[in-house]
Amino acid sequence: MQIFRPDDQPDRPHGIMMLRERAVGRDEDCRPPLRTRVWPLVSLTLILISGLIGTPAPALHGEGLVTLLGGATIAGLIVIEVWLDPQDDRAVFVYVLLLGLASIALMTVQPAGTAVLGTYAAVASAVIRLPKRLAIAAIVPIIAIVDIMILIGGQDRLLVLAWTSLAYVFMFVIGHLLRLSEERQIQARDLLEEEERTRLARNEAAALDERSRIARELHDVLAHSLSALSVELEGARLLALDRDADSDVIAAIGRAHRHAAAGLDEARAAIKALRGDSVPGPDKIEDLVEEIRAHGIECTMEVGGKPRRLPSEAALAVFRTAQEALTNVRKHAEEAERVEIRLDYDPDGVQLIVADSSGDGAEPRVPQPAALAAAGSGYGVSGMRERAELIGGRLLAGPTEDGFRVELWVPA
Repeated sequence: MQIFRPDDQPDRPHGIMMLRERAVGRDEDCRPPLRTRVWPLVSLTLILISGLIGTPAPALHGEGLVTLLGGATIAGLIVIEVWLDPQDDRAVFVYVLLLGLASIALMTVQPAGTAVLGTYAAVASAVIRLPKRLAIAAIVPIIAIVDIMILIGGQDRLLVLAWTSLAYVFMFVIGHLLRLSEERQIQARDLLEEEERTRLARNEAAALDERSRIARELHDVLAHSLSALSVELEGARLLALDRDADSDVIAAIGRAHRHAAAGLDEARAAIKALRGDSVPGPDKIEDLVEEIRAHGIECTMEVGGKPRRLPSEAALAVFRTAQEALTNVRKHAEEAERVEIRLDYDPDGVQLIVADSSGDGAEPRVPQPAALAAAGSGYGVSGMRERAELIGGRLLAGPTEDGFRVELWVPA
């Protein structure tokens, strides 16, 4: 049976000290349990009261000065125990020594008082809170001084020595039992935490399996279908060109082919996201800016705050919103003259603003709901808003004096 904390484990405090260390940041559980703190406080309080009302009374000279200094030390230790709660090994060692020596000092001038309780509390505190060598270094001199005082004292020295030794053994056992109790609590807490981690790991594994299954379904069904559709549409366009079909028909087939290709890219990106692969984020918006400029539309982008890595859901929402907004601008390229993009990294989230302008004096462009719903690769405003709300964000979209504005905020 191990009583003291092994000296070869100085960085893994047991008992009350480990309980405090493990509980840091968990509300008010960071202090040792009340039952391990009440009895030393009661002992110290009794010693202090006895010293103040006993004989000789506190004074500034003679034995009264010893009473005064001993009582002041005990009072200081009460303050330290209640408000500071020392946990470092060296601090506890000094605390135990001061408690024992102050109690011994009071015993020399008030032998009939309760000062001996302080030595009992010192022994128990050392057993509970110190490693083996420090505990022995603190306990041995305290007990040795008390035993010497008893042996050179008055009558019934051996009987008093026997009873005092028995009391020290009792406090030693009590301290050891309290230590074991705290260690059992720590073990129980560790088991609960391990069980919770295991449960979370199982849930995460199940979620990953489900995402992988969905990704396989998307790849096998949707991606293959869109790929086949894209090939068929390209074949239809080439056939229409070969047979000199109407230019409007050829243009319509070309648009359908581009939409199918965009949908295929979206499906592939969704599969990557489900599989946990890297997804496009704010860093890819510059590519979208270049694309919109290639259509002859002036586009500027400003970034505020310090860019940082975002969670995959937030990063993808920002990119998709910018993509949808700019796609909608391209669909109305004959009306939009310039686009302004603003990306702000706030402490608690990211804000994206995409605003297009139709020029000075132009009427505000108000896209019809059907056009908005069909914008980009099929998500539109409703899809962007739904994506934002799923991760706790919000999206606002509407006409301005001379254009249209999309504003997204997502937590990150």
